[in-house]
Amino acid sequence: MFNIVLYEPEIPANTGNIGRTCVATGARLHLIEPLGFRLNEKEIRRAGMDYWEQLDVTRYVNYQDFLEKNPGAKIYMATTKARRIYTEAAYEPGCYLMFGKESAGIPEEILVEHEETAIRIPMLDAIRSLNLSNAAAIVLYEALRQNQFGCLQSMGDLHRLHWKKDL
Repeated sequence: MFNIVLYEPEIPANTGNIGRTCVATGARLHLIEPLGFRLNEKEIRRAGMDYWEQLDVTRYVNYQDFLEKNPGAKIYMATTKARRIYTEAAYEPGCYLMFGKESAGIPEEILVEHEETAIRIPMLDAIRSLNLSNAAAIVLYEALRQNQFGCLQSMGDLHRLHWKKDL
């Protein structure tokens, strides 16, 4: 239903956590190289646990490769520099939620091209940014909420299933 794009991620545990969130929500993961780690490192497998093999993941040699292979993609770019708060965007199924590398975010030259779809998560000025995997989860779940969580089971559905089993 949704796509998470990581621009040159550097920390394997963050990518692993985001991968696990993608599996839990049916989102696709897109990784724009260079990566700051190898995908077979045990840290990424530990963070993604045994879910990594179920992950729908695509790698790209660079940002241009990503654009060429996803023509017409509606991309929302998460950045601390955006004017619009992430809850003000209207996320449509199939859109791409892009997050930058941990040390530097999304490059300015890319953000300038997507100013109208740049989004930010409000926070106090005391820190530079949120953890990448937390930020991805926050924005993805807002997109899912706006779309009534798609095919994900709600707790009400799970409780009803549990009650039926007990009867």
